Amino acid sequence: MSDSNTGGGANSSTAVAVAEEPEETATIDIEALEREGDIAADYIEGLLDIADFDGDIDMDVEGDRALVSVVGATLKELIGERGEVLEALQELTRLAVHRTTGTRSRLMLDIGGYRESRRKVLRKLGTEVANEVKRTGKAKELSPMTPFERKVVHDAVAAAGLHSESEGEEPSRYVVVYPVD
Repeated sequence: MSDSNTGGGANSSTAVAVAEEPEETATIDIEALEREGDIAADYIEGLLDIADFDGDIDMDVEGDRALVSVVGATLKELIGERGEVLEALQELTRLAVHRTTGTRSRLMLDIGGYRESRRKVLRKLGTEVANEVKRTGKAKELSPMTPFERKVVHDAVAAAGLHSESEGEEPSRYVVVYPVD
């Protein structure tokens, strides 16, 4: 009791609480993300059945997101020309998870490895544009991209030591890469 009345005791108990909190949060978060993945997988499986598409569903937790992947047969119809259908399915899946859990979901849906192949292309693009901006000293605007695509480019630009920002309004939001000041 006397420890809680002294400055040092209060700080010590606060430090202990802070040190313990991330462990509990990490465990709870992983369980919640796994639950999101299960809900999403059930939802996607139902959609595949309705549309009479074949595909296996893999679930994982990647960082702070549930990742649900549909692999197997040709699923180009579920991806769309530039991933538009995939983006729409991801939003519908997030809504289904939200409806069940009551919390906003950041889950990532991938179909046929599309996101992973896009990620490779976009990393390369981000690195190449960063090198061009370093060489010319001039900012460069890129074409409009989805939030997923912009995030990958921002990460690649940051890894190259430059700064980038998203500008514009959806669906025409784009990345601008800036030279070092």
